[in-house]
Amino acid sequence: MKTLLLNLWAYRHFIVASIKSEQIRRFARSSLGALWFILHPIAQSAIFALVLSEVLSAKLPGIANKAGYAIYLMAGMAAWGLFAEIVTRSTTIFIEYSSALKKIAFPRMCLPVIVGGSALFNHVLLLAAICIVFAFFDHWPGRAWVVLPLGIVLIAMFAFGLGVLLGVFNVFARDVGQVFGIVIQIWFWLTPIVYTIDALPKHMKWLADANPMGPLVRVYQEAMVYNALPNWASLVIPASIAAGLFILSFIVFKRASADLVDAL
Repeated sequence: MKTLLLNLWAYRHFIVASIKSEQIRRFARSSLGALWFILHPIAQSAIFALVLSEVLSAKLPGIANKAGYAIYLMAGMAAWGLFAEIVTRSTTIFIEYSSALKKIAFPRMCLPVIVGGSALFNHVLLLAAICIVFAFFDHWPGRAWVVLPLGIVLIAMFAFGLGVLLGVFNVFARDVGQVFGIVIQIWFWLTPIVYTIDALPKHMKWLADANPMGPLVRVYQEAMVYNALPNWASLVIPASIAAGLFILSFIVFKRASADLVDAL
């Protein structure tokens, strides 16, 4: 793992340049550019908020703001969006860049790091846009927002570790990517994002307890919606899983690295 980290540091300029290049290439022929990355989740949250708050007359417990559901949804979907982008792209990144891996000599772990860096850059833009939208709702950032970097780090570590593991497995068994595409959709609905955890029936509470993304998403929801600090005890298990997967991904990648290009 130490050798991999040293190699990544040695290629840091390549990684930064690749992140910049990816951002430019991604929105090269778009008039609004990176704004589309921000507009999609905001529009989706607005649709959910309209249906839940206006059509179904649903109210968010603990917040009097009429736009409470829109605020709650945007907070949860911001957290989930960071996780989903890193893990989904990392799952296919080695296959996507198979030609480059065969022709150019560089540390292969650079690819998921580039994915993670790009996702973090987009996430910062999204949080900035959310602050502006919250201002229109007369909902202003509070002191509890200082814990958001912790949520970002834990989610990024969890997504990176899981994504690299799935990316390696997907090279040797292409069904992994297809299966995970279905799993992540189910996972989204099992995570309290569109609904609150209190809305779950008693016989389904165990699903929320077993879901490591639940507490990580709640870091965003507690801070951005209620201006409250998270339940630190609830983060122990997700943080342990994130750290474990992060370390395990380097170990598995190192062992599989020699056969990775041949399998592609």
